[in-house]
Amino acid sequence: MNTHTESQNPIARLVGRIIQLFEMIPYSLIAFVARFSIAAVFWKSGQTKVEGFAVDLVSGTFDIGLPHLADSTIPLFASEYKVPLLSPEIAAHLSAFGEHFFPVLILLGFATRFSALGLFGMTLTIQLFVYPGAYPTHGTWMAILLLLMAKGPGVFSIDHLIAKRYR
Repeated sequence: MNTHTESQNPIARLVGRIIQLFEMIPYSLIAFVARFSIAAVFWKSGQTKVEGFAVDLVSGTFDIGLPHLADSTIPLFASEYKVPLLSPEIAAHLSAFGEHFFPVLILLGFATRFSALGLFGMTLTIQLFVYPGAYPTHGTWMAILLLLMAKGPGVFSIDHLIAKRYR
């Protein structure tokens, strides 16, 4: 008696094996790529808002000086971004700070969940009040940030070292 099941089907076996290979990808590698990628998105955005301080690890650009808002930043928040409940000055400063502070923490894997929450809040604000049509981009950012909030930064992180020490 031949009981033909999907597991005997060569295509099903191949697909099953491919899935097993994907499942072998370490979460810590996924988290590191997610951390680096989302940190780069926000860092690069923050760099457009300041002058006197430029760091781009990929291009090798380094201008280490005293950062200050670019002349165009506050007018941009007044005319295009128009974040509700905050003056353009406060919104510009908070945004520039958050887009530099949280990415550094996320890249280091330090206070990762808290930092991801901060960037998630910023992304939600951008989506709801600034660029509501950019939901494909913002949805991708939110998915990465939710992953980091839910699962943490992985073993390549300061958070992991701290947790390991206090377990």
